[in-house]
Amino acid sequence: MATDISVIRLIVDASLVVQLVMLLLLVVSLLSWTVIIVKWGTLKKARVDADSFERRFWSGVELGELYKKLSSRRGKRNGMEMIFESGFREYARLRKKPGMSGDSVLQGAQRAMRIALSREIDRLEMHLSFLATVGSTSPYVGLFGTVWGIMNSFLALGGKDNITIATVAPGIAEALIATAMGLFAAIPAVISYNRYSNDVERVVNRYDNFAEEFSSILHRQTHA
Repeated sequence: MATDISVIRLIVDASLVVQLVMLLLLVVSLLSWTVIIVKWGTLKKARVDADSFERRFWSGVELGELYKKLSSRRGKRNGMEMIFESGFREYARLRKKPGMSGDSVLQGAQRAMRIALSREIDRLEMHLSFLATVGSTSPYVGLFGTVWGIMNSFLALGGKDNITIATVAPGIAEALIATAMGLFAAIPAVISYNRYSNDVERVVNRYDNFAEEFSSILHRQTHA
């Protein structure tokens, strides 16, 4: 309890600039944890939805029937469902056009799937750059607060005699809290960024592989 009180007292007694740095780092840390939690849920849902759709897609269901079920369902579709729906919609639309060659129909469906895949990549990567920025800049922001606090501490002691460790320690300690807060904000952001970047890459690879497999199926149907 005494330690908690002393840390709070050091923060309260810190200079305005150091307090502003600590407040900034606290806000950034809270935002970072919000992104971490939301992104964890988004990627988990993406994996679960991909597993579910792949089971339905490879169950032998007729593609037109699967498309009708997806189109009639309310709510926004993401992931493989969006890629499939975009590709099959364009495929069905182009096949109805007179004079369209099989290759043109297939290229149109592939183009629609690439656009859907690009949108999915943007959605999955959203806010990852924020985590990267927090992880790379927070230690330096904390270090700025520490340097500023130590500089002010020594300037305040410039005209005093009999300076001891006990005299200098509080000022240095309150300044070092800024560095600790910078690391506290940076470490989870760096770990999460590396983990989520890898997870996004794996999910995107699944989407890309599905788009290639679906293109092969459409190719067989077009040239049957």
